[in-house]
Amino acid sequence: MSFKEHPPLAEKSFALHVPVLLDATLDNLSPKEGDSYLDLTAGYGGHARAVLNLTKNLKESYLVDRDSFAISKLQDLKDSGVNILHRDFLSAAEFLVEQEIKFDLILADLGVSSPQLDRAERGFSFKKNGPLDMRMNRDQDKTAADLVNKLPASELLRIITTYGEEPRGSANRIVKAIIDNRPFTETGQLAEVILKTHKGKYQKTHPATRTFQALRIAVNDELLQIENLLPLLPKLLNKGGRVGIISFHSLEDRLVKKYFKQQFDSGFEADLAPITKKPIDGSIEDVHNPRSRSAKLRVAVKK
Repeated sequence: MSFKEHPPLAEKSFALHVPVLLDATLDNLSPKEGDSYLDLTAGYGGHARAVLNLTKNLKESYLVDRDSFAISKLQDLKDSGVNILHRDFLSAAEFLVEQEIKFDLILADLGVSSPQLDRAERGFSFKKNGPLDMRMNRDQDKTAADLVNKLPASELLRIITTYGEEPRGSANRIVKAIIDNRPFTETGQLAEVILKTHKGKYQKTHPATRTFQALRIAVNDELLQIENLLPLLPKLLNKGGRVGIISFHSLEDRLVKKYFKQQFDSGFEADLAPITKKPIDGSIEDVHNPRSRSAKLRVAVKK
């Protein structure tokens, strides 16, 4: 099955963001006409438009995103009858469970969308200088600058080693450099300070990569959100319904893998059964999309 066979609704909006592992997602979710669809991280609608072109069930489908800019890019789908929820995926899932609304298909793409990374003013990337922000929901108060400038060294070290998986030695150097050079207001300023702590030459990965990942996760409470979301998924699925989760780093994938394994090992008590026994690797299955290099897709079905 090729994406080209399923041109997305409102293709001009889709151009903002090339969805990762799209063909693999369509193959494993197997959307068919009439299916209801929940996209917990709709972004700019890349996956959703392709799925909805196949299901043609707009009124029973929900698209969720915490980013107001993303929500604005889904207006055409809203006008077509799709339900749009401007909230984070955990609170949206909790709301839908309370309403006892269930779906045939659920997708959660846990990555940061291309426009968030590419727009300097969002402050996610050290490649383009901008304010040290990193909020997925710009209505929240906490920013990356707040963490960098206000947290004690011990908490910064915990965040960088736990969420960035930065080795202790380099993490200590980074934290000391942050403390010695704050306050920080821009991404470029922070990246430059981190670069100066690096010993020797670096290859493909900029020395600030792990710290920026760690700060983004901390600002947006990403791992706690995922951990609390997972047990809600069976409650949101119809019998025979499928859920796909795309993760982008080991911390996310570890949570998803652990939850799915617990389900699959529970025998008759399990709510979910595997569709993909091993994760689908974006570096192999979606080689033409650079955003897919670290992506992993896991899919399960409601028993």
